[in-house]
Amino acid sequence: MSNPKAFDLPGDLVPRVVTIGGVSKAHLLAQLDAAQVKLNEAAATLFASELFTVEDTSRTMVIVEVSVEQLGFPQGTTLLELFERALSLGLALVPLELGPHLRLQYHDQPEGYWGQPVTEHQAPPGSVQIAAAPLSEDDGFPKGFYLRRIKGEMWLRGYWADPTHPYQPGDRFVFSSPPG
Repeated sequence: MSNPKAFDLPGDLVPRVVTIGGVSKAHLLAQLDAAQVKLNEAAATLFASELFTVEDTSRTMVIVEVSVEQLGFPQGTTLLELFERALSLGLALVPLELGPHLRLQYHDQPEGYWGQPVTEHQAPPGSVQIAAAPLSEDDGFPKGFYLRRIKGEMWLRGYWADPTHPYQPGDRFVFSSPPG
């Protein structure tokens, strides 16, 4: 099945190949711990939930990191509008499992703390959100993962957000890239 619209994003997007799957959640947590990746409470809640599953077999996927503005929202937007636009451009949502695997494989993430203002109720500077469908509509359940580097330490963090949460133009998301 072909995409309804040609993939039309800035040419400076660099695809990244990531391997996911093939390990249990317990093994994935052990790998994160061995790599000294920090988790927040929301990430731990996601891992503990039966809603968060991992694939039995490993596979590679090609992903791209793109900003809200690059997807055509210079004033920001909601997650639903962002996902709809990305899908119309040929990008695809990724499995939530990508978050921990990408954290283990993305060692050169820029620092998101030094010299940056403290943020509240918005994506922190330097963070990259995993563009995965929320596992639950319950506003009390974390919606997904984001990656962050804070004072040199790698983090896999979960987040809460309601459907009307505004994402800013500079917020960054990781989607699956179309083939070829």
